[in-house]
Amino acid sequence: MTLMILAMCAFVSLIVGIATEGWPKGAHDGLGIVASILLVVFVTATSDYKQSLQFRDLDKEKKKIAIQVTRSGYRQKLSIYELLPGDIVHLAIGDQVPADGLFLSGFAVSIDESSLTGESEPVMVSAENPWLMSGTKVQDGSCKMLVTTVGMRTQWGKLMATLSEGGDDETPLQVKLNGVATVIGKIGLFFAVVTFAVLVQKLFSRKILVGTQWSWAADDALELLEYFAIAVTIVVVAVPEGLPLAVTLSLAFAMQKMMNDKALVRHLAACETMGSATSICSDKTGTLTTNRMTVVKSCICMNAKEVSKQGTSDIPEKALKMLLQSIFNNTGGEVVKNKEGKQEILGTPTEAAILDFGLLLGGDFQAEREASQILRVEPFNSSKKRMGVVLKFPGGGVRAHCKGASEIILAACDKVMNANGEVASLQEGSLNQLKNTIDQFAGEALRTLCLAYIDLEGGVSAETPIPSSGYTCIGIVGIKDPVRPGVKESVALCRSAGITVRMVTGDNINTAKAIAKECGILRDGGIAIEGPDFREKSLEELNNLVPKIQVVAVTGDGTNDAPALHEADIGLAMGIAGTEVAKESADVIILDDNFSTIVTVAKWGRSVYVNIQKFVQFQLTVNIVALMVNFTSACLTGSTPLTAVQLLWVNMIMDTLGALALATEPPNDALMKRAPVGRQGNFISNVMWRNIFGQSLYQFVVIWLLQSKGKSFYGLYGYNSDLILNTLIFNSFVFCQQPCVPERSRCNRHLPNHNNRISGYLCKYNTTNNDAMVLQRFDRVFEHADCGDIEDDPCLSSNLAKQLVEFSSLSFLKDC
Repeated sequence: MTLMILAMCAFVSLIVGIATEGWPKGAHDGLGIVASILLVVFVTATSDYKQSLQFRDLDKEKKKIAIQVTRSGYRQKLSIYELLPGDIVHLAIGDQVPADGLFLSGFAVSIDESSLTGESEPVMVSAENPWLMSGTKVQDGSCKMLVTTVGMRTQWGKLMATLSEGGDDETPLQVKLNGVATVIGKIGLFFAVVTFAVLVQKLFSRKILVGTQWSWAADDALELLEYFAIAVTIVVVAVPEGLPLAVTLSLAFAMQKMMNDKALVRHLAACETMGSATSICSDKTGTLTTNRMTVVKSCICMNAKEVSKQGTSDIPEKALKMLLQSIFNNTGGEVVKNKEGKQEILGTPTEAAILDFGLLLGGDFQAEREASQILRVEPFNSSKKRMGVVLKFPGGGVRAHCKGASEIILAACDKVMNANGEVASLQEGSLNQLKNTIDQFAGEALRTLCLAYIDLEGGVSAETPIPSSGYTCIGIVGIKDPVRPGVKESVALCRSAGITVRMVTGDNINTAKAIAKECGILRDGGIAIEGPDFREKSLEELNNLVPKIQVVAVTGDGTNDAPALHEADIGLAMGIAGTEVAKESADVIILDDNFSTIVTVAKWGRSVYVNIQKFVQFQLTVNIVALMVNFTSACLTGSTPLTAVQLLWVNMIMDTLGALALATEPPNDALMKRAPVGRQGNFISNVMWRNIFGQSLYQFVVIWLLQSKGKSFYGLYGYNSDLILNTLIFNSFVFCQQPCVPERSRCNRHLPNHNNRISGYLCKYNTTNNDAMVLQRFDRVFEHADCGDIEDDPCLSSNLAKQLVEFSSLSFLKDC
């Protein structure tokens, strides 16, 4: 719409100019407008093209999924883009099915096909129903899949080929600023109509006075066209078309830079919303900690020891056999040989730690797996906080192994393996000893898991549920997961920025408290609470309790976190440990699973918000001043000192270079020393309004003083005095914009809520007159206490230099 108005303005300007001044002099203004239109179109098209390339690269990054594949007899991790028909894919709960394929083997596999079929009911996959479709998600269970088709030949690919993926919706800030631009545009249109009406009324009044109201000449028509051009100029000046561009530039720039900082933004609005975050709820494992787990302590057969001092001779043979059977069969991991022939442990960090513990005890993974047949597997379930497996032995016996959260598994046990490796009843004394061991391990910031088994009677099938009680406790392991370097400093930085950090974890409450204290999250006066206790609180109790809660021990894995990630203002999923379901629900994916990266995301969010505030303050000031000057001048004198071409070039520079400079400023540490804006904060603050109107008033006074007193003050006379004066007014208008740019230039580092002064090294400008003004340091006119050196400036004529010294002594300029 703006470009259409500009094109109309160029057409009118060409007609008026050529008719009044002839060719080529009269065409200067019109051709200048055309040139500015072409330049704006070129710059905008180039910017849009670069952004489309950035978003395409980011979109590719979003779709990068690594999966476990067996190819040529070796299990390895590959990208979904490297899959080939014939590969065997290992799928677990929370994974996305990467290709069409056939079910080979697995247990209790439930597939969510809602993304493909729209049906919310999960589909059970087994040998009777073996089809697995690309794009669906594993809701429960685990399996192996034989890949049959990949890429665009899959059902998902064929569906996507018929659709075109749209871009991101407008962010809340873009919507808000589009509304601001619309309102200002309507105000500008109103002033343009009023200006045109006033000028036409003056023309009529003048013709009535001379008695020529009934005779109209070509000159009168040209004058009406000139008035129309003035009105169009006011509309062009008023419309802040650079606001949406500045937002898009800032968000795209932030997305690209955050990608370099290991944060993949999936939704554009997350860039700006993160800057308003007041609270961060973080998981413990892998986010606050390194997720490189090792079993450092164990309590096998009621004997607690450090693993480094643990020997197989300390464990009775019967207990050792049962322990290794439990470790190597009841696991979601695997011990394989890579291409170099070396042993490699695959699986989650927790599973890898326990498997490594089993190898340390002299166990053989393949031998244990071949010694029995797996009848049923129940993968880890966060509601039960445990996983289990049912084994059938060649001799006919059936046994179930279970492991999980120590408190849960221990509560399901009524027997224990004693120091001799014999099964004994779990008496109160032994139970208290085991509970104390769990608390001791947890107090040392160890993650505890309990291993247990139960012998089952005959007649058990793959459909028989695993028992929930009657187990024999084999032992407890304590897994160390060190706190990530820099987390404590990041938590402190969040606190200084007014952001509350809370830990939400499924670990033992004592482990959670120990890690929280080490990270600096749990402090004096803070509360650590377990999920069941939290849910029993009344609403009134929660209102008093929530501000004090710093640690919440609840259950949740990547898949079950998806609803919370979706409901949060900003959902952040872990790129390494997170499941595909969690990543799909998140707004931002933390590629390195590091809490410090979350702080970086918050810093970038604030940077986007502040950068756009700077641009809005800058552009609104320019627009208001130009509107006030042209409107008042048109109404009082019948002409405008700022022509359409001049204002178009100011707008063009503002909307391209200005937007690029202000909207792409990187964040600084000072941003994290302010309180967050919050959900209800006003985008244009009272301080910004003060700056905008204060600067506008100051600039209006300067320009109006030059327009009304400039000729007599500078002694400008002759046929080109208007040209000289308008050039001086335009350059003064340009230089006056520098104080509007907060915190950007070398000479103006103030934040939006600080007072700004006119300062800086400014480019020289000139006119084509005898007394042409050539200024290299405009601030010397306004700031120098000793202005004597201006008189000796070789760039200035002596007469003009003295006038500038006199001009700089005006009281209102000194006050600025």
